[in-house]
Amino acid sequence: MTPIPRADGIDVRPIAESEFADWLRAVNTGFLRAAPLTDEEVEGRRERFVEGRYLGAFDRGRCVATFRSFDQELTAVGGASVPADAVSGVTVTATHRRRGLLSRMMARDLAAAKERGDVAATLIAAEYPIYGRYGFGPATSMAEWTVDVPRAGLDARWAGPADGGRVDLVEGEDVRKLGPELHERLRRGLPGAIDRDDMWWRMNTGVLRWDPTWKPPFYAVYRSASGGVEGMAVYEVDDNWGDAKQPLNTATVRWLIGVTPAAERALWEYVCSVDWVVKVKSGWRAPDDLLPHFLPDPRAARITSLADWLWVRILDVERALEARTYEGTGALVLEVAGVDGLTGGCYRLEVSPEGASCTPTTESAELELGLGELGALWLGDESAVRLAALGRVREERAGAARKADALLRTSRRPWCPDMF
Repeated sequence: MTPIPRADGIDVRPIAESEFADWLRAVNTGFLRAAPLTDEEVEGRRERFVEGRYLGAFDRGRCVATFRSFDQELTAVGGASVPADAVSGVTVTATHRRRGLLSRMMARDLAAAKERGDVAATLIAAEYPIYGRYGFGPATSMAEWTVDVPRAGLDARWAGPADGGRVDLVEGEDVRKLGPELHERLRRGLPGAIDRDDMWWRMNTGVLRWDPTWKPPFYAVYRSASGGVEGMAVYEVDDNWGDAKQPLNTATVRWLIGVTPAAERALWEYVCSVDWVVKVKSGWRAPDDLLPHFLPDPRAARITSLADWLWVRILDVERALEARTYEGTGALVLEVAGVDGLTGGCYRLEVSPEGASCTPTTESAELELGLGELGALWLGDESAVRLAALGRVREERAGAARKADALLRTSRRPWCPDMF
């Protein structure tokens, strides 16, 4: 696609591979990373370069705005994977704000994603107010807990899971072998989860690293009584001692996954049992995570961060609503207001535990909402009744928001364990 000339002389276009290093420098500038870009980092990150998916805005030859997207598999309610357009690396240099550069890059990328047949677009927003105007809505949240270990009431003599399983410390090589299959098992049952490619595993086990302060973490694996790998935790521990040689160390969990509650319980109990550790930081968790209630005293786990996480923009309303499952039976007519001509219209949604159909209709709408609100509702976390109270959806028929909640909401909250 030929870039459209602009009066301001700034071209928005896909970058050439030869411009990749300049593009990365612009990303670092946008994210306020002043560390010099090394040749090793450029060559390592070049592995993910896909022609046409890296956009830049250029003013007199200098890259002043960046945008990247890549193919992603996103888990819908019920476990189906849908193709998504993952948006990342979005920056606009402070000298070039308010010139519509992000809008131009976003419009170009979403149009290409729609043409490819992606069901949705996703991103994790560094700033909240930006992405709603492009049809994205916050579809999952995250919470972080800090556990006061001495207060938690756990058995100080803990030496292993009580269910016959075991926790073993392993090496990064073992994580790369065991982790992908375990993560796929988790992802298939977790709405909002995304796939992890081979480069993710290499970056998160130290094979690829560019941060000079990086240090190897500890890797722990939970095996059930039958010997199967059902959970994995990666954590690091600081070195902090108080007066009179009193240990005051903090264990920070980089990530912890378990495909059973028993696996999660065993790994949390293990991390909390490590000698000298008096505080555990959980890392990014689901907002309804079981962690606090694995502790005899749940008040020992204090929420230290609670925020929106994965944002979703629906690109194909019919496929998105048909891809997920529903626990109840019913029908609802939705009027979805588009923002850019790519998506929107009036749809009749009919659902049951056996499946769903979503088709364009000329019927009168029962509930009117924007694309951002649909994205927030699609994974089952947000409440249409709540959005109606906020004035973000409108009932054209009394009780339509309550009906939407009965059809769309899920018993457990969706969660995306990853940053991208």
